[in-house]
Amino acid sequence: MRVRPERLNAAIAWLFMAGSACFVLGSLPAYLNAVGGWVDGVTYVVGSVFFTSASSCQLVQAQNPSTTAVDEVTQHQPVQARLWCWLPHELNWLAAAVQLPGTLFFNVSTVAAVTHNATAAESDRYVWRPDLYGSVLFLVASACAVLAVSSRFLSVQPRSFPWRIAWLNMLGSVFFMASAIASYVVPSTDQVLSTRIAVAGTFWGAVCFLVGAALLLPAWRRAVATATPASP
Repeated sequence: MRVRPERLNAAIAWLFMAGSACFVLGSLPAYLNAVGGWVDGVTYVVGSVFFTSASSCQLVQAQNPSTTAVDEVTQHQPVQARLWCWLPHELNWLAAAVQLPGTLFFNVSTVAAVTHNATAAESDRYVWRPDLYGSVLFLVASACAVLAVSSRFLSVQPRSFPWRIAWLNMLGSVFFMASAIASYVVPSTDQVLSTRIAVAGTFWGAVCFLVGAALLLPAWRRAVATATPASP
């Protein structure tokens, strides 16, 4: 498969932004009241599909150095890209490879959530568990991404776009995890542990992912502008 590096990076950024925007919108009470529960649920489904699409592109980018080692000229030139390879010692690849199945779990949980009249046990099995698994994988992927851009896990590099993006994604993953835990349906009451935390966690997590995705665009421009031009 041949891809243009700049277009691949732009696709990753815009797909993640679209997915995050769907989750932000879906978590707004005013939107839920305006469109109803089914449409709100479909909004999450659409957002999760955008996440999976973006994550698939990001995995391709992570396992093909030719898609990122570019300058002002070569960023627009098509390069050959592998669709799959095994690079477990590369933290950027590991982050993308762990994140992708996390998005697939979100696909499962969001689709299951639009099912009506589910019992507490069914909700926990088909909605809550995939949501929890996806949130765990997002946390692991975010930790790998932070380690990939930092010499130490808690090092501070506020001027670095990759550092800011990695920590925004980590914060978003923490919010998503809080939302997943709070969404557990207690069988004895058929009520979630905390609707407020579940909604707030989804909203703020999606906001963090949205901002992080938006920063991918200026981060790319800076990296390209400071790259050493390829030899003729």
